[in-house]
Order: sequence, then C-alpha cells, then structure tokens
Amino acid sequence: MIKLVGVSKIHQAGEIQTTALDRIDLEIEAGEYVAITGPSGCGKSTMLGILGLLDVPTHGEYWFEGRNVAGWSESKLNQLRRGRIGFIFQSFNLIEELTVFENVELALEYNGTPARERRERVTAMLAKLGVGHRASHRPSQLSGGQQQRVAIARALVAGPAVLLADEPTGNLDTAHGDEVMRLLREINAEGTTVVMVTHSPDHAAQASRTLNLLDGRIMVDVLQAA
Repeated sequence: MIKLVGVSKIHQAGEIQTTALDRIDLEIEAGEYVAITGPSGCGKSTMLGILGLLDVPTHGEYWFEGRNVAGWSESKLNQLRRGRIGFIFQSFNLIEELTVFENVELALEYNGTPARERRERVTAMLAKLGVGHRASHRPSQLSGGQQQRVAIARALVAGPAVLLADEPTGNLDTAHGDEVMRLLREINAEGTTVVMVTHSPDHAAQASRTLNLLDGRIMVDVLQAA
C-alpha cells in the first residue's frame, strides 16, 4: 500500500541544512498497524507528514496504492488525501464555532458528499464512537476523551484506507488514553491501516510492527509477537 524509496527530507534555513529524514526505505502493507517511535527530533512527525501527503520529500519516491505521488501538485495531493487518508492529532484540532456533528460533517463536505448521505454517515459514526448524544455540543463542552473520540470520528467518516495518528493520547489521562488505544486496535481489526507516532513503549507494543527512528533513519523495524 505504501512504499518509500530513498526518501530524504532536508530543511534549509539560510546556509544551514538540517536532515530530518535520511534515505528512508519502507514498505507498509494494507491492514498493518505500525508504531513509529524514537526520541524527540528523530524525524517521527516529519515521516508522518510525508506519509499523509502534508509534506513532500526532498529526494526519493513515495508510492501510495501503486502510484508514485512524489512531485504531484498540491491540488492532486489534496484530492488523494481527502479520499484515502485520515488524521488524528494530539491537540484534537476541533473547531470551537462548530458543533460536534458539524466538525465531523466537515470531512464529508470537503469530499462533496450529498447532504442526506452526510447526515446518515455522521450520525452512524458518532454513535459508533459513543458520542452520538453529544452531537449538538461544542468541543469545549466535552471532556478530553470525548473530544478525541470526535476527532477519530472525523478522521474515519470518509472511510479512509490509512489512519495516521500523531501522539493521539498525548493530551489525555491514562484511562482516556487506554480507551483511544482500544479504539485504534478495533479500527485496525476492521481493516484500516494504522500508522501511529508515539513516545509510549506500552502503546507502541500494542501495534503489530514497530519502527524506531534515530537521526532521521530507521534503526529498528520489528514485528511484534502475536
């Protein structure tokens, strides 16, 4: 499903170059659950940004579902991203001026989904995530755990093939963090490919595969015991 070939990302600030990713080769099969770990500044978020088409490599190829998307225009990347990739962020990124229902619906509005289908899909997804009773509330009226459930609903409502999660439990207490991890396992069991950045060894151990990054390179790539 995903293949990186010799991918590097170099940031230029004046005469200073910083290598965030250094000649990464990586394949992720459909249905995998991959955790990306490593110390701060090792390239985890940069890799997730490239996998999610939010950033582009300086060098190398990125093959997504059989197409090399490196060098695609921003408009083509946007179109592909909206249909095939969902995102969960540490900070939830919900819009306070919108209700819970409207926040989730926004993902389908971007895709041009008809209004009736939007209502049906959003209602079903909120119910599945256990926040249907909060549909008319604003994000600030929810607990942190509920906000992250809404963010997950928004990420999933368009039916993406890949779900990318950047420290999805970082702003949650232990109980709510464990609940989010349970939801990610269920989502993966239903067939969605999940790639998660995490600092937590316990959370990384729940994935089926762990990548450990250091200085922009993959140092460890290991399959977890079933």
